Amino acid sequence: MIIKLCWLFIFFASTHCQSLQSVSDDELLQFIKEEEKLIVLFSKQNCDVCDKFEKTLDGLYEDFQKHLNAATVKAVNSHLARLYSPTKEPAVVFFRHGVPLLYDGEPDENEIYGFLEKNQSPAVKELTDKIFEHMTQAATGATTGDWFVMFYGASCVECQRLHAVWEGVGATLRGRINLARVDANLAGANTAKRFKVTKLPAFLFFRLGKVYRYDLPKNDIKSFVSFAQDWYKNSKAEAVPLLSSPFDELVDWCVEMIRYSIAFGLKILARYPWIWQIGVLGFGLVAITALIAIIKAGKSKPKSVKKDKQTQSKKSK
Repeated sequence: MIIKLCWLFIFFASTHCQSLQSVSDDELLQFIKEEEKLIVLFSKQNCDVCDKFEKTLDGLYEDFQKHLNAATVKAVNSHLARLYSPTKEPAVVFFRHGVPLLYDGEPDENEIYGFLEKNQSPAVKELTDKIFEHMTQAATGATTGDWFVMFYGASCVECQRLHAVWEGVGATLRGRINLARVDANLAGANTAKRFKVTKLPAFLFFRLGKVYRYDLPKNDIKSFVSFAQDWYKNSKAEAVPLLSSPFDELVDWCVEMIRYSIAFGLKILARYPWIWQIGVLGFGLVAITALIAIIKAGKSKPKSVKKDKQTQSKKSK
């Protein structure tokens, strides 16, 4: 009887200790693709803080399954950690239908569970050229509240690394400040042009008809939240530009085409210098021919005038 109890104790203990399944990068990508909700601990060896987070998540394992319907796994020394957390391990990332949310807090059971429970849906909205002004009302009253917008691009690696961070900012400011993203290269190209966004990622804070450009050195959750709450007052306030009219867009298009044509022409001339040499020679020949024609015309004109005077004098006699 005692032996059976010992075996049962060992079984339950081993089952509890193995509740956080360790997965490889390939397995993790498959989990993210298949699971509706997934909690991942990015950890590394010989890390005391990582062990504290693992112990905390291990204690919440059953609650996550029962109340959030979320699986929990850990990835040790994963190459994917840098993609979701700029500071790497340890990092707790909550995937909701593949959308990552970075937890930025202490390894406390109540704090972690409360944060994830409140943010089971994404906090960041995706805006395009068509709906940007309607949603934000940046230039038409700002009645929808303040907006903190990240301009990103699909080919921008740093932008992809900040996706989970930006969701963390949105989760922290949920209910107080609206968080959004705009694809500056595709669906939001005109909006990026409107606000003169030339470098990605870019972060613009819209408040009461003014726009403030994020200029802090760190791209972490605490810095973004601090800027949106108060630090923006230390940045230069710019008036929100009005939407361009069709005529303005036509003029801008013409200017861009002229610039492109000039740049293309200079590129061709730099690659094939004989073209401009022939052009200069041809222009020179035309100029010389025109000059000769002008000179000849100037010499022949007085003679004709003189002949006209002689005929007139003969008639008068």
